[in-house]
Amino acid sequence: MKKLILPLLLLVAFGMLAAVESDPSAIVGYVKYPCVAGYNTIALAMEQGYTMASEVGDAIPATTVGTWDPAAEVWNTIDAFPWGGWDGTDFAVAAGDPLLINIDAATDFYSIGDLPAPATYSLVAGYNTIMVPLNKSALNMASLVGDDIPATTVGSWDPATEVWVTIDAFPWGGWDGTDFATTIGMPLLVNVDAASTWPARAASQNIFNVRTK
Repeated sequence: MKKLILPLLLLVAFGMLAAVESDPSAIVGYVKYPCVAGYNTIALAMEQGYTMASEVGDAIPATTVGTWDPAAEVWNTIDAFPWGGWDGTDFAVAAGDPLLINIDAATDFYSIGDLPAPATYSLVAGYNTIMVPLNKSALNMASLVGDDIPATTVGSWDPATEVWVTIDAFPWGGWDGTDFATTIGMPLLVNVDAASTWPARAASQNIFNVRTK
């Protein structure tokens, strides 16, 4: 399996999605992200009302919250003051956003709330962060995600070795490296050759397989 190190080390963890039906027709669900002390990536999988990065940081609580800038290929972050408040320019967040967080102690982050509109991403040439959309449960392997985008690299963070572990596309088709499982809500690193919007056309489906009134 090939390994790729980016400027800032991340830890990726993710949980399974669950849901219940509320009266009369709202679908509520959650994605659980087990996080270790240090850097982790999470995603705002559900519509839970966060509008600013500082709100996410306060809720976890985190000492750093960052968003990937694909144009510059750096993380733009805000950092918590020990006495409260945040250093840096706060930034807007929305459902579907992958985020970088730093925490002092292990905890579970739950993205819980209403089912959002299917996530879409405006990808630029180069490295981008994405979340496997909630309506894309069929994309259960990294190679399938890469084929669907299409991407030249798909990676997830390996906390044991502190590197991105990737698969890389052969020019003639297929993938170099050991394919790995993916799940809806999972943050990923992808590399693309040209700007595009992904998914190109969001499917309309009940991802939770529950009835609504």
